[in-house]
Amino acid sequence: MDFNMKKLASDAGIFFTRAVQFTEEKFGQAEKTELDAHFENLLARADSTKNWTERILRQTEVLLQPNPSARVEEFLYEKLDRKVPSRVTNGELLAQYMAEAASELGPSTPYGKTLIKVSEAEKRLGAAERDFIHTASLSFLTPLRNFLEGDWKTISKERRLLQNRRLDLDACKARLKKAKAAEAKATTVPDFQETRPRNYILSASASALWNDEVDKAEQELRVAQTEFDRQAEVTRLLLEGISSTHVNHLRCLHEFIKSQTTYYAQCYRHMLDLQKQLGRFPGTFVGSTEPASPPLSSTSPTTTAATMPVVPTGASLAPPEEAALCLEEVAPPASGTRKARVLYDYEAADSSELALLADELITVYSLPGMDPDWLIGERGNKKGKVPVTYLELLS
Repeated sequence: MDFNMKKLASDAGIFFTRAVQFTEEKFGQAEKTELDAHFENLLARADSTKNWTERILRQTEVLLQPNPSARVEEFLYEKLDRKVPSRVTNGELLAQYMAEAASELGPSTPYGKTLIKVSEAEKRLGAAERDFIHTASLSFLTPLRNFLEGDWKTISKERRLLQNRRLDLDACKARLKKAKAAEAKATTVPDFQETRPRNYILSASASALWNDEVDKAEQELRVAQTEFDRQAEVTRLLLEGISSTHVNHLRCLHEFIKSQTTYYAQCYRHMLDLQKQLGRFPGTFVGSTEPASPPLSSTSPTTTAATMPVVPTGASLAPPEEAALCLEEVAPPASGTRKARVLYDYEAADSSELALLADELITVYSLPGMDPDWLIGERGNKKGKVPVTYLELLS
């Protein structure tokens, strides 16, 4: 108990000395040991690395999980060392709703068939998103979080210890300076003939006491300087390790970009396949499951647009009552043809479609009742359906 009280009193004295030194430095009443320029640059770079790592980490978490409530839930599970429950992605939830809607509204109707196809694509998108989140979390977020919760905590601890060592060193310097000033003042006493012997003896005794105090202060200063130099070297080595941290984060950033590229490529491929599948569907928009009556020659343009099928991908794909248009027999309208520039390469899915090459110019036009996402394209003697999203209309 006595030992603990002594240690407590000693710690309290050290804390008080550091507090006094820190306060006097803030008010400009005490000198402060300055670190060299290289050390200050290392500290500034470490602080910048920590601050920007935190920002990048938080924003990446927002990118991967936009829902703040879900992020808080995941954070709590991690702090409690519990496994985060599997969560359905937005794409998978949308796919579920579309599949249920198709089942209730009629899976054999054009709308129901389209809902089923879109739900399958959305489900694949949701699965790709789940894989991307998992990969990005392991390859990018985890290393950043490990740096903040591991290496940076060690650096912060050593920096605080270095700060305490510096305060102790400066307090010893101030104590030695005061002791030397008091010793000098004690030695400048009047001559023995000009004062009483008693005062002379007291002055000599005070000089000896201050001389002992100077020796003690010098010894404490040497110890404090040694501890400060040792701690400065440890902290400097840790700060120079920030370069290795940058290299590691650079590698993780490449992994993140690779996973993101894979994810978006999968999304593009899934949506392109979906667009091709929807383009092969007949363009009838019938409100009921009953087959529509064939249009008469005197049918108005509005009725024709609502019942005429688009150009199918093949005669075998369309039901008998939905006869496909033969593109070779379809003449372009007298007016309404336009020039278009191809934006991307497009591989024809079947003989009814026209393969495209990027930057080539073709003539395009639309037919009554066609799907607005498709046009008829002509290149020389070749003719076929082309997707609008691949074109830039010029005139």
